Amino acid sequence: MIGKSIISLIIFLIITFITYLITTGGLGAGGIRTVDLRSQISFLSSNNDSVVVPCRTGSPLRVFMYDLPKRFNVAMLGRKFAEEDGGSPVTARNLPPWPRNSGLKQQHSVEYWMMASLLCENCSGNEAVRVSDPEAADVFFVPFFSSLSFNTHGRNMTDPDTEIDRQLQVDILKFLRQSVYWQRSEGRDHVIPMHHPNAFRFLREEVNASILIVADFGRYSKVMSNLQKDIVAPYMHVMESFLDDNSLDPYNSRTTLLFFRGRTVRKSEGVVRAKLEKILKGFNDVHYEASYATGESIKASSQGMRSSKFCLNPAGDTPSSNRLFDAIVSHCVPVIVSDRIELPFEDEIDYNKFSIFFSIKEALIPGYMVQELRKIPKEKWLEMWKLLKEIAHHYEYQYPPKKDDAVNMIWRQVRHKVPSERLAVNRARRLKVPDWWR
Repeated sequence: MIGKSIISLIIFLIITFITYLITTGGLGAGGIRTVDLRSQISFLSSNNDSVVVPCRTGSPLRVFMYDLPKRFNVAMLGRKFAEEDGGSPVTARNLPPWPRNSGLKQQHSVEYWMMASLLCENCSGNEAVRVSDPEAADVFFVPFFSSLSFNTHGRNMTDPDTEIDRQLQVDILKFLRQSVYWQRSEGRDHVIPMHHPNAFRFLREEVNASILIVADFGRYSKVMSNLQKDIVAPYMHVMESFLDDNSLDPYNSRTTLLFFRGRTVRKSEGVVRAKLEKILKGFNDVHYEASYATGESIKASSQGMRSSKFCLNPAGDTPSSNRLFDAIVSHCVPVIVSDRIELPFEDEIDYNKFSIFFSIKEALIPGYMVQELRKIPKEKWLEMWKLLKEIAHHYEYQYPPKKDDAVNMIWRQVRHKVPSERLAVNRARRLKVPDWWR
């Protein structure tokens, strides 16, 4: 009797499961469709300890990219490309590579990689694809290299070349305002990279309704830029990725406990760097050195990170700095000291599992930070080190792009913003009175 009951129960469960597949589209009248059983019974294999919780997406994000003259983008990469401008837009065939000798300019080069990803031909698996019909687009991408413009055209506000940067902003704003698609949404469905803190500095308030790609919110008012509509993108790391980090004993082979090498005189929250320099003196296993970014110092910093267990990432002129991403690709556990930092992809990546956080107040207690780092056992550090190796590819900018790399993660973040952007656009269209929420 027991055996028959078990068999009857199994048959009942099989019939119920098949019925479920039919009603949910797993099986169709026209034949059998492929079913991802893991997605149907994911509760059996869920892993709450995973550092990355990927967000499922269906078809790629459809992006209409404006064809802009090269003076708005790649002509700023060098004189050669400026001379080749001719007013024609960039294509996959004439896209120049990002220059290797660009130094610190590459930190904010997200604008280049986003444009390149849309130009890429026969790139399968991308989170975003370029569409030629603007009516079919989910969002509109503006390929204006505002960060490179700041870095190229007179970084000092009194420099006469600054006028070139200002004029480019005037011209791109005029172009956008003439677009019926900008007018239709007031720019809400437009994606504009503005990664350098001073990018688009003259007219940024005129595009504050758009989806901005930023490094942090240190130089933006909450009204202009915020997490609800904008996207925090990683800096492009300056140091080379540690691809052969295969030591049999990585914990003991990294002899420095805490490493920092960089500029110590900074503004805003960055004043903490000079204070930390005094506090961290006298510890034999701590390396804290004031330095400027040169070719030799970058190499020395890379070697220092690769031989250290923890890498200090204090706030700079703004809450974030490129140092965090250099540490990640060096597999050096980041120690973040910044009270107002926002981190890329934080809805998918749990930084607590491979980073250590201190408030500025905590970090300035003499001896406290070093004492807390020394308490972390070898086993815990090894877990964080392994996770850094697993997630480092999410911070790689490259062309052609690869699955789940930095640019694809950014486009996925853009997708997340589309529903709220559409809500705002559709609602604004039907209002006959001033918005009562404002």
